[in-house]
Amino acid sequence: MSEEILINVTPPETRVAVIENGVLQELIIERVRQKGLVGNIYKGEVCRVLPGMQAAFVDIGLDKAAFLHLSDFNSQELANGSENIEHYLKEGQKLVVQVTKDPLGNKGARLTTDISIPSRYQVYMPYAGNSGVSQRIECDEERIRLRACIENYLQKNNAPGGFIARTAAECVEDVILFSDMTFLHKLWESILEKSKKAKVKTLIHEDLPLSIRTLRDLYKEGIEKVRVDSRETFLRLVEFAETFVPEVVSIIEHYSGERPVFDIYNVEDEISKALDRKVKLKSGGHLVFDQTESMTTVDVNTGGYVGGRNLEETIFKTNLEAAQTISRQLRLRNLGGIIIIDFIDMQSEDHKKQVLTALQRNLDKDHAKTKITEVSALGLVEMTRKRTRESLEHILCEPCTTCGGRGVLKTAESICLEIFREIIRVVRQYNVQQILVLASEQVVEMLLDEEADMLAELESFLNIGIKIRAEAEYNQEHYDVVLL
Repeated sequence: MSEEILINVTPPETRVAVIENGVLQELIIERVRQKGLVGNIYKGEVCRVLPGMQAAFVDIGLDKAAFLHLSDFNSQELANGSENIEHYLKEGQKLVVQVTKDPLGNKGARLTTDISIPSRYQVYMPYAGNSGVSQRIECDEERIRLRACIENYLQKNNAPGGFIARTAAECVEDVILFSDMTFLHKLWESILEKSKKAKVKTLIHEDLPLSIRTLRDLYKEGIEKVRVDSRETFLRLVEFAETFVPEVVSIIEHYSGERPVFDIYNVEDEISKALDRKVKLKSGGHLVFDQTESMTTVDVNTGGYVGGRNLEETIFKTNLEAAQTISRQLRLRNLGGIIIIDFIDMQSEDHKKQVLTALQRNLDKDHAKTKITEVSALGLVEMTRKRTRESLEHILCEPCTTCGGRGVLKTAESICLEIFREIIRVVRQYNVQQILVLASEQVVEMLLDEEADMLAELESFLNIGIKIRAEAEYNQEHYDVVLL
């Protein structure tokens, strides 16, 4: 199986696409105005304690107060065994917390006091009572070696807490792992020092930018290329890799082709398809995704597929294909929380087991933690997928006021960025001196206001003139780039 990682960088946005066998499997988007907070460490202040929920709201300087539940306290804080949050927190109390989930919808960020700091090979947990090894490392001898290496480091350096050896640590020499643990230990000591001097409701430690997190978290053996279309980001990635993951340096490539890097594997088309409710299957069947605030439902239909010797075989083959497609779509759309899959009813218990096995096998490739149940009496499969950031739909789209919230539109910001990419594409293909952009009033307003600096930079960089004109009849997603 061939794998590549594509990194598309523009000033307002970084996008990372994971490609397997030429097909988009995962997409991560980070925008300057909506930067992810997961992994960030803050010095917060308790603004409200909720005994009935065994939780508290903590002000960490964001628009909305963040949520801290008693179950997210570190083991040292829970040493007295009390299950009453009032024994640990009171209003006005200062504490160091880490974000585990970004704000989602109307909900604030989710917090923990059980700090964890990741690197390429390890995760350091300064308040943990023990250490561990990733479940994906299956070799018993290797698991024993990694545990011994961690314990050896903790004893020699009298370091608090414990480490978890990540999957990437498999077969890595002890000296490299020791260096990795030393870096994390010193980083934690520096965070502690900053927390003592920091003002309340301020950021103490920020996680790495998305492009570098990609090397740290997504790289694995078998990835053939990491292509990045920004020279500056490319140099930064190489510098990081030379220090922390030298084996990756040879596969990092600066993409300078005329075509946009995402056009190599039709990523833009796949993104558009991932925003549709309906997903077609090769067999002729289709899936329907409905995302609500409480859960996501996936309905499997045979559609026009009538092949096979009998109905049961037709249903079985459709469900098998659906299991593979669903696992990919969950990653691509970044759907999390409770997910209900309504497979087509199967009579054969063996067929049910095979479909569940296929679903689990494909979910094993997912970086997010998942858990599935058996087929229920109603023919439903319940599963959960860990959710730490907004879904693709919530990042790129907003509720449509025209249809009363039943559908979605891409945001004006998303359309502005699409227009910028379209202008770059047109200029590279045709010899033009001036371009006219026709768009809706909302998009034009953003182009001339919040995105005015970017528009000016684009004109200077491409050495062309760009005119903007609002069209009252255009909806928010409708625009035209006209050559003059």
